[in-house]
Amino acid sequence: MKTGDAVGLAQLLGREYKYIRLDWDSEFAALRLRTCVKPIQCYSLTAMSELQQVFNDISANPGLVKHYVMSSDVAGVFNFGGDLSLFVLLIRARDIDSLRLYGKRCVDLIWWMENAVQLGIHTTVLVQGDTLGGGLESVLPFHKVIFERSAQAGFPEVLFNLFPGMGAWNFTIRKAGFAVANDMILSGRLYTAEQLYRRSLVDVVADDGQGEAAVDQVLRSVHPRLRGTMAALHARSAAAPITYESLMQIVTHWTDVAMTLTDRDLRLMERLARAQARKAGGAEEGAMEEIKRIELDTAWGEMREQGAERGTGLTAWGAL
Repeated sequence: MKTGDAVGLAQLLGREYKYIRLDWDSEFAALRLRTCVKPIQCYSLTAMSELQQVFNDISANPGLVKHYVMSSDVAGVFNFGGDLSLFVLLIRARDIDSLRLYGKRCVDLIWWMENAVQLGIHTTVLVQGDTLGGGLESVLPFHKVIFERSAQAGFPEVLFNLFPGMGAWNFTIRKAGFAVANDMILSGRLYTAEQLYRRSLVDVVADDGQGEAAVDQVLRSVHPRLRGTMAALHARSAAAPITYESLMQIVTHWTDVAMTLTDRDLRLMERLARAQARKAGGAEEGAMEEIKRIELDTAWGEMREQGAERGTGLTAWGAL
C-alpha cells in the first residue's frame, strides 16, 4: 500500500463514531460499514451525519476504496427508515424548513451512492431483517443487493397518507419498472425477499445466516472484473439517468404533503414509531406486525364507512 493510501486509511478508520462500525478488508480494498443506531435503528440526523463523514473521507482519498459494503449490527432489523418521531415533532411545530433539511440530508447520501461509480467504487448491501420506507430507499442505489431469506421490506408511508420521498420512485422505476414502483408505493404492502427478487429489486437471496458468505462471493466475483463492471455501471447511469434536481423536487413535494397530515395520520406514525422501539428493545413483535394491524384497522374503518353510507349499520359488516 502506498504511503498516501496508508495515511488515508488511517484517517478513514481512525474516527470515533457513535452509531457506525468500520472494518477494512485488504484483500479486496473493501470498506465494511455496519450500523447500530440507538434508540431505534433508523436514519436519524446524527446517524446520517456520521454516514456523510464516512463518504467524505472516502471521496477525499480517491482510489483507496474499491468496494463499499453496508449491513446492520442490529439483530432482526436492517433499517426502519425515516425518523418518525422527529417527523411528528416537526410537523406539529409547523417547522417545514427543518423537515426539508432532513430530506436534503437523505438525498445527499443517496446522491453519493448514485455517484460511487464515478469514484470507481462498487457497492454491496446485506439486508438481514426488517427494512421499511427510507430503509428500503437506501438499499436501492446499491449495485448488488443481498437479502437473507427471512428479511422483508416495503413502503408503508401511504398508510398514514404520505409517500416515500427520498428516491423510492426514481430507483424502483430504474430497477424494476414503473408498474412495480406504482404497485409497491401505492399499496403500502410488505414484501418477502423472494418477492423482491422476482421484482428485480434484490439480486441475491441467501439462506438465513449465509448473508456474509454471499457478500464474500459477490466480492470474489466482481473484483477480478472490477474495471469492466464499473464501466458498464457508468453506462447504465447514462442510459437511465437520475438527477439531483429530480430527487430534491420530490423532497420539496414530500415536505409540503407532510405538513397537511392530520392528527390521525400523526398518531399512526407515533404508533409505528412505538412498534419500532419495541423491536429495538428485543420484543418479538415490532413494526412489521404493527403495519399489518394498521392495515386491518384501516380496512375495518373503510367497511364501517361503507356500511354507514348504505344504511346497513355495523351488524351486517360484522357478520362478514
